[in-house]
Amino acid sequence: MAKLYHFKSTLGKINSKISQGKSLQKYINKIKDFNELVMFEHSIFSLPFIFIAMIVAADGWFGFWLLLMGVLAAISARNFAMGLNRYADRDIDAANPRTKARPNVDGRLDSTSIMIFVVVNALVFVAVAYMINDLALKLSLPILFILGSYSYFKRFSHFAHMVLGISLGLAPIAGVVAVEANIPPWSVILSLGVIFWVAGFDLLYSLQDIEFDVKHSLYSIPSRFGAEATLFISFLFHMLSVIFWALFVWIAGLGLFAYVAVILSAIMLGYEHKIVRRDFTQIDRAFFTVNGYLGVAFLIFIILDKVFS
Repeated sequence: MAKLYHFKSTLGKINSKISQGKSLQKYINKIKDFNELVMFEHSIFSLPFIFIAMIVAADGWFGFWLLLMGVLAAISARNFAMGLNRYADRDIDAANPRTKARPNVDGRLDSTSIMIFVVVNALVFVAVAYMINDLALKLSLPILFILGSYSYFKRFSHFAHMVLGISLGLAPIAGVVAVEANIPPWSVILSLGVIFWVAGFDLLYSLQDIEFDVKHSLYSIPSRFGAEATLFISFLFHMLSVIFWALFVWIAGLGLFAYVAVILSAIMLGYEHKIVRRDFTQIDRAFFTVNGYLGVAFLIFIILDKVFS
């Protein structure tokens, strides 16, 4: 009997550990689902330009505290915007073959979970702004409004691409506000470059859905003006982004490495357009790879400029 009791006790412990393991795996899978929902890796687009603005504003290293606050603010703001966008687009995503496997569509994440995620990230963003300074706190709610507007703007305007650009273009201004509680002219010029950069690559990305958008009467520049016009408009936007970045470097009084960053960005954007023009199936490669490297490279050269200038 004692052996039987010991065997049952051991078996119970094993079952308990298996259950704990399954629960842990369930939480891990849920985290993965939310990560897929908001495409966390896309944070690479805005984070470098936040840090660029902070480095220029501080004339060098701005401290670990502001680094932490900057990362938390950027991630929570983006999670809020992407979560709300996925919530608003769940019916559209379900009808689109390209997006019907997303967690907001296939049942992995229900609407309530997504909205809780959105609200929590909004609260985190406001709390971080409160810990930074008064101006950051005052701007936090207007920023959330702008970030959230993209999700619905594309339902009635072909120029939602610009709203997305403005949403990410706020990042450098937010970085400067965190450092000096002020909005100098050079930060606005830097942000204008980001706005046209983001709007330009969103135009290229939206070419994937041109037929779907036309069929379902959704608003976008590709669905309104066609692929060729979209490629041309995107090219113009990217030319403007390079011009604004060059002006930023000049107005901010930066050195040689900063100008190299601008030239390198122009080359990378040209390469992006070459890829997309040659083959629309390479849009993902152009969107993720080229634009991801662009922001990181720009940041590296700004750091080099501050170190060696």
